[in-house]
Amino acid sequence: MTSASTRLASLWDDAKATDMSEPEKLLYRSNLLGSDKRVTNYGGGNTSAKVMEDDPLTGEKAEVLWVKGSGGDVGSIKMDGFATLYMDKLRALKGKYRGVDFEDEMVGYLPHCTFNLNPRAASIDTPLHAYVPKKHVDHMHPDAIIAIAASKDSKALTQEIFGNDIGWLPWKKPGYELGLWLEKFCLENPDAKGVVLESHGLFTWDDDAKVCYELTLEIINKAIAYFGEKTADIPAFGGTVHDSLASEARREVAAKLMPAIRGFVSGAQHMVGNFDDSDTVLEFVNAKNMRDLAALGTSCPDHFLRTKIRPLVLDFDPAKNNIDEVLAGLDAQITAYREDYAAYYDRCKHGNSPALRDPNAVVYLVPGVGMITFAKDRATARISGEFYVNAINVMRGASAVSEYCGLPEQEAFDIEYWLLEEAKLQRMPKPKSLAGRVALVTGGAGGIGAATAARYLQEGACVMLADINETALDEVRTGFAQQFGADVVRSVVMNVTDEDAVASAYAYTSVEFGGVDILVSNAGIASSAPVEETTLELWNKNMDILSTGYFLVSREAFKVMRTQGIGGSIVFVASKNGLAASPNASAYCTAKASEIHLARCLALEGAEAGIRVNVVNPDAVLRGSKIWEGEWLEQRAGTYGTDKDGLEEMYRQRSMLKRSVLPEDIAEAAYFFASEQSSKSTGNIVNVDAGNVQAFTR
Repeated sequence: MTSASTRLASLWDDAKATDMSEPEKLLYRSNLLGSDKRVTNYGGGNTSAKVMEDDPLTGEKAEVLWVKGSGGDVGSIKMDGFATLYMDKLRALKGKYRGVDFEDEMVGYLPHCTFNLNPRAASIDTPLHAYVPKKHVDHMHPDAIIAIAASKDSKALTQEIFGNDIGWLPWKKPGYELGLWLEKFCLENPDAKGVVLESHGLFTWDDDAKVCYELTLEIINKAIAYFGEKTADIPAFGGTVHDSLASEARREVAAKLMPAIRGFVSGAQHMVGNFDDSDTVLEFVNAKNMRDLAALGTSCPDHFLRTKIRPLVLDFDPAKNNIDEVLAGLDAQITAYREDYAAYYDRCKHGNSPALRDPNAVVYLVPGVGMITFAKDRATARISGEFYVNAINVMRGASAVSEYCGLPEQEAFDIEYWLLEEAKLQRMPKPKSLAGRVALVTGGAGGIGAATAARYLQEGACVMLADINETALDEVRTGFAQQFGADVVRSVVMNVTDEDAVASAYAYTSVEFGGVDILVSNAGIASSAPVEETTLELWNKNMDILSTGYFLVSREAFKVMRTQGIGGSIVFVASKNGLAASPNASAYCTAKASEIHLARCLALEGAEAGIRVNVVNPDAVLRGSKIWEGEWLEQRAGTYGTDKDGLEEMYRQRSMLKRSVLPEDIAEAAYFFASEQSSKSTGNIVNVDAGNVQAFTR
């Protein structure tokens, strides 16, 4: 918004579009518009096309509105993401309209207008597109346009920048009445190419898909150029009053703040965090006018639905680096925010308003450090941060050329607690069993670690994979990112015997996800040798990794979990050998026995804080296990007088149930101990060994 280099370029490819149908061109246009955050935010905006289709009932041509369905995102939408409605029925709805006091009931009529039994629900914006008398309509939320829309002089700025090409309409909550307003504007201004909606966004239209797309870019580019010219020499947000900490220091502060905040905001459900210290964010949090602007709240409905009406500014001073002071005062600051939010609810609520929702802030601004956001899942936390960056851009532009205006409090409330919005929330699927949980899995690149991580990801958890094998770690993380999404999985190279590396891994996890709820201590090695051939080096290596390593990762888990104050679950992946002696493996068996007893000790210490510690004891998990790829396999095969191929069969026949034990079996036990199903279990051992009488615990 400040230089020519930020101007939008047309990505339309005539060669691609030439053979497309009109609905396909709508999809193409939508994806192009949604590919750039400067055009619209995630999930924001809407696109439509009016298309002549064969009516499946009559075989005759019917005019059909194709419009982005409820809850969709134009950047990632597919053909099945569009609602389709008969235009003649949408026009007939005017006869059912009883006035603005009853406009919400019009949403209930939209399903009766459905074309071709399309199951995609139509959005509240459908009338806004239906009643614009043009074939193609774009409704976008560009920062540069909302900076105009959220300015005190919004109408005058629109006229100054766009002349008569783009009109202006005052704030009106999205809905049926606004659709009629748009129609009236178009009929009274037939030469207009679009309209700026106060505190909302931009509508543009044309009868050609490509022209409509390029018109949208043209209008946004005019706004970008205007702000670039007008604000070039104006210090943003009144100028800088704080200096940013160095990058590493910013993350250190965030790593301390995020688990503490997470503990306060995870009352009703566990929250996941996101940290942003981009240049845009730092410019804002370090600025003179930041607190005053933040207090005004956001403007565009899409912004505050994601971010709440305003953020919480933490009392951090980067010059003093007073993190301990901030942590000590966090309870008071968060309590004050909750009380302020509850008072806002009480001032604005109606007789039929939904009950007060979570009163905690979503956005936390930290001078010199950046922005922290918390939400019910990692993607929502990230997207909420992106929306507040949009709001920052809007405040920058509006306050530079005019006066920034947040949406009036009552109007903001009426959007946030809109009964239609509440109905949408009630239709959301039930959260998965580990939704909002964060797990750190050591040995995450191995068979058991990866299987456990996959099980947790399937149940909605975020997972930090930790392993010493960087190549294998990258491979596993990449696969999970493709399968479950990049938001929910991270990886860190970590040697469990390195105290600093372990602490750094937890700090990284706290910054990436907000904290830790579940530790799966699974990193391991195996060795086999008669006692007289067991060197001190071999003995120490087993103890370092399998005993000391488990101590170090558990100690750091306890620190984070106690800071959060919301409990936690630690799962040790030990071994049958920790209970049942095995020949030629004294170092390994002793270290595994140490793990089991450590778990018992930690269960005692963690109980008062709700930290549960349990053990899963596998046996003979050959498939996918890294410890069976080296000498251990040959050594155990030699001990039992068989070869590599016969060892798994030997273990199977040795078991009472005559069954192989797989990584997924261990993962299922690790899931049980991480889930609420085992919420009353601590200090326990579950053997997953297909039955071994020597390992019976009682």
